[in-house]
Amino acid sequence: MTATPKASEHGTAFEPLSATFAQNPYPAYAALRDKGEPQFFADFDMWLVTRFDDVAGIARDISMVRSPEFFMSEEEITEQKRLQNWLDMPHHQRFVQFSMLDSDGPVHDRLRRQVFREFTPAFIARQRTMIQSFVDRLVDSLIDKGEIDFVEDLAAQVPGHIIGRVLGVPDEDCPQLRVWSERVVQFFDIDRSDARKALAEQATTEFYHYLLKLMAERRAAPQEDLITRLIAAQDAGHLNEDELVSTCMLILMAGHGSTIDVLGSGMHALLRFPDQMARLRHDPALIHTAIQEMFRFESPLPFFHRYATTDCVVGGKSFPRGTKFGLLYGAANRDPAAFGGDADVFDAGRNPNRHLAFGGGAHFCLGNHLARLDMEVIFTTLLTRLSSIALAEAEPQYKRGLSVRGPKALRLALTPA
Repeated sequence: MTATPKASEHGTAFEPLSATFAQNPYPAYAALRDKGEPQFFADFDMWLVTRFDDVAGIARDISMVRSPEFFMSEEEITEQKRLQNWLDMPHHQRFVQFSMLDSDGPVHDRLRRQVFREFTPAFIARQRTMIQSFVDRLVDSLIDKGEIDFVEDLAAQVPGHIIGRVLGVPDEDCPQLRVWSERVVQFFDIDRSDARKALAEQATTEFYHYLLKLMAERRAAPQEDLITRLIAAQDAGHLNEDELVSTCMLILMAGHGSTIDVLGSGMHALLRFPDQMARLRHDPALIHTAIQEMFRFESPLPFFHRYATTDCVVGGKSFPRGTKFGLLYGAANRDPAAFGGDADVFDAGRNPNRHLAFGGGAHFCLGNHLARLDMEVIFTTLLTRLSSIALAEAEPQYKRGLSVRGPKALRLALTPA
């Protein structure tokens, strides 16, 4: 078997936990793309796929699945989880390791239908007034401060509250949901220490007990919110209680981290390419393509996996059934073969822009419409109400890891219009 990718002709190394990779993973991604065929990554016992056509092909192929249950026995799956330190965390295994995201086939289709019927474009569009009102009040409280941390003071305050309101979570509880979400999600990356494991299990347990209480309140007094409608779906036999809890957790977790990260990296991109910020100010109608470009340019969830349920060929190389592929969306979305010679340039008007930041196929992100609406309202409001936005620090530090992409903080100097 091929060795773990390290040194390359670009003088880079694929070391996804390093500070160098966190700040700029794209030279390492380019080096992997230049290899042509997938490269074996021993740390996750998987083959890394980086070229756009290969990643897109796997993401959209129904024979490529998230769960190994299609070709492994229960004993084999248990042993794999033991080796990956995924065992002995009962609530995490019950509600996080099983979810709509990590299921396939009829189970995935049934759960997805229950959420898809709620997250329609028309339903999302009706949230605009609520989102605008929330963002306006938040900007009112920040606009005269002169300097803010955009990530903590603004980006982190919006998506969780919005998805919380859609689901039916009281505003005062939303900050705690963010803490639980971050502690659960951190265990999906390649650093699965016992300390991180304990943190994820504790957060999942507390999250579970909170949702049980909220569900009991909605059963006693139904409201016009998503959790009430999902409870009705449970009562109708479309999902059981564990699936209801798991789906609520997934919706809340998905509504937090990745949108916060792309808000931060999107603002940083506008600051790195001031001509594009000026272009967006001059032509506000570009906000739709600019937001799509933010997702392409710095994909907030740059890595997902798939298993092959049949023998297959990827990148000209043959692989047997059961092969695990690591889809590097962050690499695919900078592939010059798909996006031209300016793939490493932020272009607010890029069109067409068939990026893969929302995944593809059966696991295409259901929350993409809400995330993009959040971003549209936030960036339009800021560019309207501020005459100047500038970095108030040296270059921001980005989070370490393979599964996330976003700045840890983003200090901005603001000048009201």
